[in-house]
Amino acid sequence: MGWNMKGAGLALLLIAGPVAAQTRLQTSAGEMVVTPVAAALEGAWSFGFLPGGALIVTEIDGRLLILRAGQASPVSGLPEITALGQGGLLDVMVPRDFKRSRQIWLSYVARSGEGLALRAGFGRLSEDFTRLEGFEPVFEGESLPASRHFGARLVEGRDGRIWLTTGDRGTGPAGMEAQDPGLATGSVILLNRDGSPGVTRPGWRPGVWSVGHRNIQGAGLDLQGALVTSEHGAQGGDEINRPGAGLNYGWPVISYGVNYNGRKIGEGQARAGMEQPLHYWDPSIAPSGLMVYSGALIPEWQGDIFAGSLKMDFISRLDPDQAAPTGWAEERIASEETLRVRDLREGPDGAIWFLSEGNGALYRLAPAE
Repeated sequence: MGWNMKGAGLALLLIAGPVAAQTRLQTSAGEMVVTPVAAALEGAWSFGFLPGGALIVTEIDGRLLILRAGQASPVSGLPEITALGQGGLLDVMVPRDFKRSRQIWLSYVARSGEGLALRAGFGRLSEDFTRLEGFEPVFEGESLPASRHFGARLVEGRDGRIWLTTGDRGTGPAGMEAQDPGLATGSVILLNRDGSPGVTRPGWRPGVWSVGHRNIQGAGLDLQGALVTSEHGAQGGDEINRPGAGLNYGWPVISYGVNYNGRKIGEGQARAGMEQPLHYWDPSIAPSGLMVYSGALIPEWQGDIFAGSLKMDFISRLDPDQAAPTGWAEERIASEETLRVRDLREGPDGAIWFLSEGNGALYRLAPAE
């Protein structure tokens, strides 16, 4: 399906004003305030910041929205999108040079052959914010019948190249697609700004950076500019990784999780030539979205990794400077607003912004004044 107004469309979207109700909660860095920014979002998957205070938001059913000046408006000119299972309109990425290029990147799912494929591409946002002009698909993964585990996060590297994450497409521990470097399935992809492969390696599909990933739904840059990712395990075994060129992260040969029938996955937790995670969760939290915080408003959290939880309704703060048996020490930030946190990002204001799929709302978290 393409873009869908959903009947009443924008009447369903409520933009919270400056007098919106706030929630206060205690954290390791003191009292924080959670303020609603937008409500009545339907299946919101990702968001990004535009110059002048505007926001761009994706909804999985195929709607792209601009939020600005207390108003919500749709963006037309999207590619054909298939909303099925975990697929649809997924991530949005606003490049650093947007003021000059007005380029917007999207990841999404579309029918391809007999199955579904993850795609990514870019277009130019019109000056009046109403349409994407000249949208160009530049990447397509393998066509497979399953409608899950697409991954699909987009991150701009410091050099301007684009990282795209994928998933194993739900083939399970018996499927070895994520171990095949000739496929994009279960991998991290590196693209040049024009969409051409950003890396080549003999025997590997052009653009494939690393393999052995199950379902990467969180990705961001650390303070040194390296890519950091979070991925879903099976029953246990969610991971944080820092994907390296040509490396194999094990799925489905090794995992800290087990099959849903309780049996071990592959060979267990380790194998020579396969990387260990920096951190893992057991039981699973279903991490989605990832941000490494600059410390702009909250110096105590500088360099910490934040991930949303789709399963346990909190924001996970991981401190790489404090070791724990599973990798790093963790603080769980929870309130009524943190239901199924799908995405989170640091705003231009230094606050932590997050999407709650459970509440259908976008929030801002910042220190209490």
